[in-house]
Amino acid sequence: MKIALCQLNYHIGHFDQNIQRITDAIQKAKKAGANLAVFAELAVSGYPPRDFLDFDDFITRCETAVQHIASFATGIGVILGAPVFNKTGKGKRLFNAALFLNNGKVEAVSHKALLPNYDIFDEYRYFEPGREFATIDFMGERIALTVCEDLWNVGSKPLYTFSPMDELIKQSPTLMINIAASPFHSQQAEIRRKVLTENVDRYKIPLLYVNHVGAQTELLFDGGSVAIASDGSVAGEACYFEPDMLLTDTQQLRTPNHLFQPVPQNRIGNIHDALVMGIKNYFEKLGFTKAILGLSGGIDSAVVLALAARALGPENVLGVLLPSRFSSDHSVDDALELTANLGTQHAVVSIEDAFQAFEKTLSPHFKGLPFGLAEENLQARSRAVILMALSNKFGHILLNTSNKSEAAVGYGTLYGDMSGGLSVIGDVYKTDVFALAHYINKQGIIIPTNIITKPPSAELRPDQKDSDSLPDYEILDKILCHYIEEFKGPNDLIEMGFEKTLVERVLRMVNQNEYKRHQTPPILRISQKAFGMGRRMPIVARYLS
Repeated sequence: MKIALCQLNYHIGHFDQNIQRITDAIQKAKKAGANLAVFAELAVSGYPPRDFLDFDDFITRCETAVQHIASFATGIGVILGAPVFNKTGKGKRLFNAALFLNNGKVEAVSHKALLPNYDIFDEYRYFEPGREFATIDFMGERIALTVCEDLWNVGSKPLYTFSPMDELIKQSPTLMINIAASPFHSQQAEIRRKVLTENVDRYKIPLLYVNHVGAQTELLFDGGSVAIASDGSVAGEACYFEPDMLLTDTQQLRTPNHLFQPVPQNRIGNIHDALVMGIKNYFEKLGFTKAILGLSGGIDSAVVLALAARALGPENVLGVLLPSRFSSDHSVDDALELTANLGTQHAVVSIEDAFQAFEKTLSPHFKGLPFGLAEENLQARSRAVILMALSNKFGHILLNTSNKSEAAVGYGTLYGDMSGGLSVIGDVYKTDVFALAHYINKQGIIIPTNIITKPPSAELRPDQKDSDSLPDYEILDKILCHYIEEFKGPNDLIEMGFEKTLVERVLRMVNQNEYKRHQTPPILRISQKAFGMGRRMPIVARYLS
């Protein structure tokens, strides 16, 4: 049997577009001689639909879409994901389902049994777990059909009390098919490959895996759909970060394959490609085309400008230089050189007049108090007002340029440099921002060398440097990563060799600034624990603060 793994970019709730892409892929698979076309989890609705699932109208539209798609399942079988009503009268109102379409109708339905309810996932909020398991017979194959998490209860620390495949294997399946919506993070491809291979090793039958590709606001899906032969070798792999169709056949899946070489994983390269895709899809799916951002002459805004230019085209990106009395000449020169290298538009708007106006307005209230944090923040907020005015006037989306290190410790100004419609590098630690800059420059200087080598500075007071307020980023980022992504407590960090007062200071800054992070734009997720929907912390807590 010849099978097409159809890796598509879906748009949540855009039923007409999703149907068109699915039916086009079915037709393409047919022309390629495929007997079965396989699509991803919740392909009909897009993933994650979140509280749209509470609307009967949304589910009814999903059902109508499935019926239309089923009309194309003639001469070819189709597997795809959709939410379906739970008609048992017990439990949650919906199932997360994998549907088998054949002969123009729905012939079988498999319900997702393991519903992730951690990090970014919240599936038990909406779905009832499946509790009945049956294989699907098609063209001489007996298919064990599962949905994403159903194959993830492996390893030394399983999250669930059972594995659906342990039930399905009793029915002697000849092939596993798993449809998924597995979001990207920088280690996900390797983890996913290990999980899938462990399933093949355990059940001794081939596995076909189909993933989403594309961005849904902050969630990025890398694709990487794969066919794994019964001996655990990779028989074929779809592209990363773009739609693709992978053709395979069951004979190939039962023959040891030593010729195919999976795409080597480059962590920084993957982060780069994920962020470019994230920007591109965010704008496309919102119906915007143009971006604006503030250019400081520093590395954060330089990297964001380069990523945006690659995602949207340089002609659609406006970098605005907003110098103040404290801006250095080289910062302005570096920013101008960057825009010339990229071919992006630029403008120069001094904030001095606006800043002086604020100083004059507030002088009776500040009563001669010395220059301090209030005046520094006034400059950042003056810049934000100007950027948002240009955004409103010309229809741009403001890109936020704060990195994860700054967001973690609150080194940013609310309604100032923390403003924006999308946070591009808010899940990228400062040390990785430097690595991204080098990656962008790998085939020639795009980001000027001086931007990469000079000490980072907010330039809000004379001779200011980030190191005046923060530990060295090499040390800070390690502490932050251990705490935020690995859940290490203060004692763990001290035992790892970090200085006690530094640990206490950093953790206190992280927890005290939760209120700021609750007001930031959506952050493109590239780590296992990003700020935003996957990290839910109380604002008024006293823990370590």
